[in-house]
Amino acid sequence: MTAQPRSSFLVLPGYQGSGPEHWQSRWEAADPSFRRVQQADWDRPVLGDWLEALDEASAAAQGPVVLVAHSLGCILVAHWAAERSGRSGQVAGALLVAPADIERAGVAELENFCPVPLKALPFPSIVVAASDDPWCTPERSRRFADAWDARLVEAGPLGHINAESGLGDWPAGRELLTELLPG
Repeated sequence: MTAQPRSSFLVLPGYQGSGPEHWQSRWEAADPSFRRVQQADWDRPVLGDWLEALDEASAAAQGPVVLVAHSLGCILVAHWAAERSGRSGQVAGALLVAPADIERAGVAELENFCPVPLKALPFPSIVVAASDDPWCTPERSRRFADAWDARLVEAGPLGHINAESGLGDWPAGRELLTELLPG
């Protein structure tokens, strides 16, 4: 019997990146199989550039890939799956945490990511949404999850599910991530 290849985790922060106390950064620091997809400019995101960085990272990844996205990173995953579905073949799943409703955010730097693709993702996905997220209402999070054919996990009052939420290493998120592992 052959061993299953170890999964690679591509970390996709959102607008302005994820600082050192963000759960994404903590997961990266604790486990070398988590690799951040670096963007040229976290403060002035350009969709085409961000898509290209994800293309390159997914092509370089070893074994099955699990995407670990937060905020604008979730919207990036939706665009990538809709526009470059041929490149998503090795993706085993996606954890999509606190997707940002950029169409209603009123942030000029994010307008080139609009509209948000509302097309089923070609891999298993979980959307995690807070009841009090300032970037996305629960109703809109539910709409994203339904359109993306993702399971919705309502996490309660956790804000934008980021460093300010006080989650530390966010063990509940790691538990959800295990549901997306192949085999």
